[in-house]
Amino acid sequence: MRRGHRPSQPAQGRPRFWGRHAVIAALANPDRTVKRLWGTREAVSALDLPPVIPVTYADAADLGRLVPHDAPHQGLVIEVDPLPDIWLGDLLEEVQDDRRPLVVLDQVTDPHNVGAVLRSAAAFDAVGIVTQDRHAPPESGALARSASGALELVPWVRVVNLARALDEIAEAGFWRIGLSGHAKGTLAQVMGDSRIAIVLGAEGEGMRQNTEAHCDELARLPISPKVESLNISNAAAIALYAITVRG
Repeated sequence: MRRGHRPSQPAQGRPRFWGRHAVIAALANPDRTVKRLWGTREAVSALDLPPVIPVTYADAADLGRLVPHDAPHQGLVIEVDPLPDIWLGDLLEEVQDDRRPLVVLDQVTDPHNVGAVLRSAAAFDAVGIVTQDRHAPPESGALARSASGALELVPWVRVVNLARALDEIAEAGFWRIGLSGHAKGTLAQVMGDSRIAIVLGAEGEGMRQNTEAHCDELARLPISPKVESLNISNAAAIALYAITVRG
């Protein structure tokens, strides 16, 4: 029996991605179904497109009407199916002998932040990210743009109950460290030698109390008292770097 949960509700509609990085990464991902592409002749000519994808040539102004106002489409827009769901149990089984970190996000709803965290997760070779299904953004053009291609590279697991997911992550051998400004120890002081799942809460609110209760340790980043906190994507990048270079 597979452990973990799929999203409780199916994704609504097909997202549109724009910009070279997001489009090229989607086209290169064998798990991604691209349904349609719009582009300028110059931008499309630089792509190696499979013949099954319908292509509509358009000028930059017409492409601008397909995406949010002022979105930097760079001459390319695609419509895609959301990626297939990933079971948490399947991911944990696949990486059972892997010491790379796992990222867990607690009610981070801003697509730009989630996209930036995906980009950091790809940069530091994390095994995946875990979010709730109801309190995380769907795939979107803004998220894909912020991820700069990483949406196609980093496994993204959506779960119904984050506390149960953290229990399952612990059973798989991960040491769960929640980043919190009120923690006594720094990340370097509490890491140890175990595989690490780094847990981050939403900006402002931070992690919920129940999420903190399902962490093995809480840790803070040693930032200057002149700054109250860091953007979540910056905090994720610093934490992932620290985990990657630990002795």
